[in-house]
Amino acid sequence: MGIFRRSETKQHDDDRTYRLLDGLETAYAVRTGDPCGEEELTPFEEVVLFGVGYDQAQPYPPAGHTYPKRG
Repeated sequence: MGIFRRSETKQHDDDRTYRLLDGLETAYAVRTGDPCGEEELTPFEEVVLFGVGYDQAQPYPPAGHTYPKRG
């Protein structure tokens, strides 16, 4: 039965990325008291920040991956 199956799109991935970055900005603001402060990122914040970045010149999904699929 395929009613719960759908394909992911780049837009789905982008939406998740923006939500993650918004959450990172909020967490940083709560921790430092300033969303644009000069305090360094924690190691976890760095991983999140650099983990969501992608090269827009590369095809989506990356070669060799079977996603995007949800369900």
